Amino acid sequence: MENLESRYKKLLQPSQALIADIASLEGDIIILGVGGKMGPSLARLAKQAVDLAGVNKKIIGVSRFSEPALQKELNKDGIETICADLLEDDQLQKLPQVKNVLYLAGTKFGTQGKESFTWAMNTYLPGRVAVKYKDSRIVVFSTGNVYPMTDVLLGGAIENHAPEPIGEYAQSCLGRERMFQYFASKYLTPLLIYRLNYANDVSYGVLLEIAKAVNEKRPIDLSMGHVNVIWQGDANEIAIRALRHCTVPAKFLNVTGAETLSVRWAAEQFGEMLKQAPLFIKEEQPTALLSNAAESHRLFGPPNVPLLKMMELLAEWIIQGGKTLNKETHFQERSGRF
Repeated sequence: MENLESRYKKLLQPSQALIADIASLEGDIIILGVGGKMGPSLARLAKQAVDLAGVNKKIIGVSRFSEPALQKELNKDGIETICADLLEDDQLQKLPQVKNVLYLAGTKFGTQGKESFTWAMNTYLPGRVAVKYKDSRIVVFSTGNVYPMTDVLLGGAIENHAPEPIGEYAQSCLGRERMFQYFASKYLTPLLIYRLNYANDVSYGVLLEIAKAVNEKRPIDLSMGHVNVIWQGDANEIAIRALRHCTVPAKFLNVTGAETLSVRWAAEQFGEMLKQAPLFIKEEQPTALLSNAAESHRLFGPPNVPLLKMMELLAEWIIQGGKTLNKETHFQERSGRF
């Protein structure tokens, strides 16, 4: 396990390109919503890049910190933290003005029955944050869920594809984008809308869900027969580097891997790695929720961690009993109910 964890940590280290971009980036970085799935690793990656670049730059993480231990861990890693509920406007206004903002705050799961909270977090709050940080440059995490389903043979939606969000979660995410767009246009705020799907780590993600289902002999739903995936470390690196590509008017950027991944193929590959025959239910549909990340690859190059490397690491992680999160992506969902 020690050798496996060592190889895993190497895949989370900043690239020379990231270090160079951090060195040339003016100002500190604040991460709003640092307590989520990607926030802690994003903050640590930024801090490592700052240290390796030899520049004097603060990395500040803001969250409610429902898990107090996380705040202590981030502090130990040299990341300044602020405990705040961003929906409480007095707490939002007390946050420091910082030149670079990475906006990760939002909610996805539990939308049904809590629709008003979903809209407050995903649409109302972005408007308040956009005004608070109107003099900053902002990278806003969004999602490929704002797109409609597209033909699996056509390579996914590109950034100028008209949004057609399915369900209230996806609709509220488009609302997030529109609020930031409106205020960025009003105040001439450099902005980049970062449409991600799906980030994968050893602890969560589409690939882990498929691998675990194979290993536990649970049937895999093929309704959403094709997906896009990217290593979380690569997704984090692109997010930080994207601060140098914020524009007026806003730039939209799809962030994911190069492949249109067949869920069936991935399950069969994991079956060979884990020595288990995968089980399937339902059939692949001709459409799926897919994004084309050609523009991201033009700007930043292809992801550093290729698909099969991710899959091999995940299979080993499962075999050796590595810790995982109980946070499913619900990538199979076609009706937008989260």
